[in-house]
Amino acid sequence: MEKYIDQLTDMLFNENENLTYAQARQWVELLWEDFESSYAKAGEYHGGFMANKVVKQFIKQYGRFLHDTETKLTKHIGLNPDAKNNRLH
Repeated sequence: MEKYIDQLTDMLFNENENLTYAQARQWVELLWEDFESSYAKAGEYHGGFMANKVVKQFIKQYGRFLHDTETKLTKHIGLNPDAKNNRLH
């Protein structure tokens, strides 16, 4: 799973120039956990491979817009869309 998270973080970091690497990682972890918990509750969890596939597709479609997204969870974990861009890896 860690390998998938690292690859997805790199993908999102490259897709959205407004996110720091740490913010990209937090987004990936948030999306991964949301997918896993939603499908587990429904009794249809299919493992890390499927979570990787779904999060990857989400990043391809919406990754460049995530810095504009504000949710209750993003405030809680410090994903502030108004924060200054710091592209240090």
